[in-house]
Amino acid sequence: MLNSVKWEEFELEKLFIIENTLSFNKDKLTTGDEYDYVTRTSQNQGILQTTGFVNTENINPAGNWSLGLLQMDFFYRNKPWYAGQFVRKITPKIVLPPKTINFFSSILNKQKPILLSVLVRDVDDVFRNIKIKLPVKKSNNNMEGNIGEIIDFDFMQSFVAELEAQRVAELEAQRVAELEAYLLKTGLSNYTLTEKEMQVIDNINNSTLGGGKWQSFNLKQLFGSATRGKRLKSDDRIVGNLPFVTAGEANTGISAFIGNPVHIFNANTVTIDMFGSAKYRNYDYGADDHIAVVHTESLPPLATMFIASAIHKASYFSGKFSYSRNFYAKDADELTISLPCKSGKPDYDYMAAVMSAVQKLVIKEVVDYSDKKMKAYCSCVD
Repeated sequence: MLNSVKWEEFELEKLFIIENTLSFNKDKLTTGDEYDYVTRTSQNQGILQTTGFVNTENINPAGNWSLGLLQMDFFYRNKPWYAGQFVRKITPKIVLPPKTINFFSSILNKQKPILLSVLVRDVDDVFRNIKIKLPVKKSNNNMEGNIGEIIDFDFMQSFVAELEAQRVAELEAQRVAELEAYLLKTGLSNYTLTEKEMQVIDNINNSTLGGGKWQSFNLKQLFGSATRGKRLKSDDRIVGNLPFVTAGEANTGISAFIGNPVHIFNANTVTIDMFGSAKYRNYDYGADDHIAVVHTESLPPLATMFIASAIHKASYFSGKFSYSRNFYAKDADELTISLPCKSGKPDYDYMAAVMSAVQKLVIKEVVDYSDKKMKAYCSCVD
């Protein structure tokens, strides 16, 4: 597409006026958001913050670019603005169709390496003498007549529109792929709540989880004795594919992937580290001596997730365990957790329904957020 049109060179001084801006420090700002306060920063489109009216003489109108002299970034200004120190204003000499603004922003920012290579005092002169290439409708080497009639704005607009449409399609494909990945990971086909799951959520909102029937259970009586892992020093670990769990929150406690012939704990179990932090494991793994493993293999996976949360609440938030007082397997055997029950027994089906509903609600929130981002992007390019 770029080769389908003719291109000619233009000096920037033929297209833009570069000038200094009147500045003041941020202590002059007032409450409000009618104006942007633009500084030399490259973050947030150069906007340090918004402000209300300060004075008339310092106002820069919308419809131009700011140039921060720290990183030499050009940002188009859609609303009136005030400037901090070391900010230039770049004003077009010709009328630019709105859909060409992004095209010119890209071209201006391509000059950043040139402007960064010179002293700040020379920026204005260097800017004016820079030559850029633009698509033209007809050749006019002498630049006679109105430059605005020479430049092919129609091509720019169609080119930008094509790029925007391509980007929207990419974002939509990414959004769909992410949703499918979330559903695949959780084993769900959709994120619509079932009737039972809706009832579960109502119970949670009404503080009647499990119909209001909870009971305390000893961990050992439910799942048998917990198993302690075995120490394996870092220097002795062989690189492999088995997750090796140690104490800590980083990477959910996985400190390495090993190939050593260690005891392998089954997936769908719960680990508790030396600090009492419990985590659900949906994969086979090895564990060191600072890990206690609770054998929940026979439970539905979603119910095990619920159990892991209940254990974490009882052990980690008790505040009993630290470097000076470690949590061990014997502590797991003595631990009491509170669970929703039915006929005096843990209601694992209900726990699974709770976790299924939570998963779906989390996915729905992610989808809703992604939809909002997509709509916001589309509104910017329309």
